[in-house]
Amino acid sequence: MSPAITDVLFSGSCTALVTPFKDGQLDKDAFCNLVEWQIESGTAALVPVGTTGESPTLSHEEHDIIVELCIKQASGRVPVIAGAGSNSTSEAMRLAKHAAGAGADAVLIVSPYYNKPTQEGLYQHFSSVAKVVPVPVIVYDIPGRSIVHVADETLTRLAADCPNVKGIKDATADVARPTRLRNLLGAEFAQLSGEDATALPYLAAGGHGCISVTANIAPKLLSEMHQAWSTGDIVKAQSINERLMSLHDAMFCEASPGPVKYAAKLLGLCGAETRLPLCEIAPASKACVESALNRAGLMI
Repeated sequence: MSPAITDVLFSGSCTALVTPFKDGQLDKDAFCNLVEWQIESGTAALVPVGTTGESPTLSHEEHDIIVELCIKQASGRVPVIAGAGSNSTSEAMRLAKHAAGAGADAVLIVSPYYNKPTQEGLYQHFSSVAKVVPVPVIVYDIPGRSIVHVADETLTRLAADCPNVKGIKDATADVARPTRLRNLLGAEFAQLSGEDATALPYLAAGGHGCISVTANIAPKLLSEMHQAWSTGDIVKAQSINERLMSLHDAMFCEASPGPVKYAAKLLGLCGAETRLPLCEIAPASKACVESALNRAGLMI
């Protein structure tokens, strides 16, 4: 295993967990079962209540419950990186403090959506959250949903000024970025892809892992892909990546997590129910998801 993987705080296949619903309410049993299956399948870290966990439509109480359930079910067997982001800095601070107090190993803080802050505003947002928690902070850069991009210079400034800013979830699909960030921040700053289809080339450029949507339904295969990469079995890693590429694409045939929840339903993991404004995916999208599951050999 390379020193970069050994020394970094978080690496490998990390799952951006869905939040199961049943009749409009949290399906706590399905969520706990999903967490247990993830751990049994070799998932390296669990990420509840992020984008895939439909955090924008959860109440504060529900958000707190899911974080607590994840920590309790994981019981220290794998790290929990709790989603605690918001486009309101004060709300993100509250969510982060709750997660840290509940025992989360780190918090994931998304760049504020809708507000369109400047780079200075982004710096102040992330640093304000980092100052109120004792745990590592992972900056979540996802311009496709938040419009704004966390510039490399802003990330470098944050890492220099806030010792607990320890990594990035990078959903830009820029596979040259890990190399640039390694030059700026060193090999121990955790670089986690937030985009399944480019996760392997992201590793090749110096990244450490992926916070994955597809891992909700293919955790063992993705764990094996990351393990193969870290041990130098490039052929195996490429083979798994090729096998799953159609599935990665299918998970975004509509806005996530609609497709992955439908896939989870087909696999008997939880219901497909989402919350408005996300709704049931279209028949053509269902066919796309089912075809991709079959192609990946995941349908029983």
